[in-house]
Amino acid sequence: MSNAFKQALAEKRVQIGFWQGLASPYTAEICAGAGFDWLLFDGEHSPTDVPTLLSQLQAVNGTRSHAVARPPVGEPWLIKQYLDLGFRTLLIPMVNNAAQAARLVQACRYPASGIRGVAMSRASQWGRDRDYLARADDEICLLVQVETVEGVDAVDEISAVEGVDGVFVGPADLSASLGYRGQPAHPDVVARIEKAIASILAAGKAPGILSADVAAAHRYRDLGCLFVAVGTDMGLLARGTDALAAAFGLGPDAPPPAAGTY
Repeated sequence: MSNAFKQALAEKRVQIGFWQGLASPYTAEICAGAGFDWLLFDGEHSPTDVPTLLSQLQAVNGTRSHAVARPPVGEPWLIKQYLDLGFRTLLIPMVNNAAQAARLVQACRYPASGIRGVAMSRASQWGRDRDYLARADDEICLLVQVETVEGVDAVDEISAVEGVDGVFVGPADLSASLGYRGQPAHPDVVARIEKAIASILAAGKAPGILSADVAAAHRYRDLGCLFVAVGTDMGLLARGTDALAAAFGLGPDAPPPAAGTY
């Protein structure tokens, strides 16, 4: 059950990822085949529920893409379900302080160092993996997401929490929190992102980010981000279909077809 993604971050090897929001095992399998280092299965901003997560996780099993899951909230009962499904890496949204981060560490660990419940599950191959309980705490990778003014202001303390492996800066929500909604490339937002990245690196943790702008993704990687998501399945499908429709004079702004055309 060795977590190759966690090991790569510890060795400071950049991991390139891709967001999964379509809630489909079919598209997940297609995206995994592209060769991304990791895929993020988004339970926060998509119709993905626990059974759908399971089908997506099964679809990418055996590929080179490491499965990372983002629950809608960092609640211990939900974290328990995600880990029992077999996810070894979690990205928790809206982490605003060190105390919250410490509680998330506990939720990912078994007693006596945590509060995770012990049960027969897919994660342990239904008890067939005799070493799972002994090794799970060390192999789970916890990534926390700072995406508010409060969160980036506390990034030094959050990054210092033992058991936090990486800190992901969320440009979209951070831009809204800073008063620049829909402007993740605004200079003030970028400045706060860059400052946060430097703080995370100084704490010896792995910084991460999502940017569908290829140039920006390269730049954040060069600044030290170790796990970088470079696009989303939803965005790729939307932009691709927009471009194809536009090539034929179609699109949301095109006039409706004349009567009897179809």
